[in-house]
Amino acid sequence: MVTSTRVDVEEKRPPASPPENAGLKVSPFVLKLQSAPPNYFYQAPNPPPISDLFSAPIGPYFFYGTLSDPSMLRDILGLQSDPELRPAYIMGYECKLWGQYPALLDAPGSTIEGAVYHVQTVDHGERLAAYETDNYHAHPCRIHYSDEKEPSQDFGYTFKFVGNSNDLSEGDFDLKVWLKRMGRKVGVNNLDPK
Repeated sequence: MVTSTRVDVEEKRPPASPPENAGLKVSPFVLKLQSAPPNYFYQAPNPPPISDLFSAPIGPYFFYGTLSDPSMLRDILGLQSDPELRPAYIMGYECKLWGQYPALLDAPGSTIEGAVYHVQTVDHGERLAAYETDNYHAHPCRIHYSDEKEPSQDFGYTFKFVGNSNDLSEGDFDLKVWLKRMGRKVGVNNLDPK
C-alpha cells in the first residue's frame, strides 16, 4: 500500500521545466529577417489590380453555337447594335449535341469553327454565363482567327460542356436551321465562319 502511494505522489508532480537555451538555437536567417527594415522585402512598383477570381472573365470569347449569331448576342448583352464578330477556329475540341444545342468537348486533333467577340465587362461575362446555364463553363483556349487580320491568334475563353456526358448525342449544329426553328430572323448579318 505504501508503494502505490509513492507512485501517486510522483505522478502528480509537474514535469521539470527545461533549462533555458538548452539546445535551442535560432537560425541566422530568422535573425536576419527579424532585424530587417520594413522595406526589406520586394514590393512591386505597380501591383496588379485586385480581381475576383470567381467573377466571369473578360476578353475574347470564342462562340460555336447560338451565340455566334450577332443578333442573339446583342439581345443577351443588351447592346444597342449588332456586335462585330471575327471568324475563328479553335483546335483540340469537338462538338456533340445536348438536345438541340452544341456541346464543346476535348478532342485532340479536331477543329471547331466559330466566331469571336471581345467581352469588355464582367456584367457581360456573367450574362453570357447565365445564358449558357451551369452545364457550360468558360474555359481558357487559344483562338486562331481566319480573317487574315491582326492579331492572327489570341488567348481567350470558350464555353465548354461540363454537364452529364450521357445526355450527349452525335450530330451537327446548324445555326441557320436553329434560328428558323426559334422564329428568329436569318439575315446576311449572321456570321458564316467558313
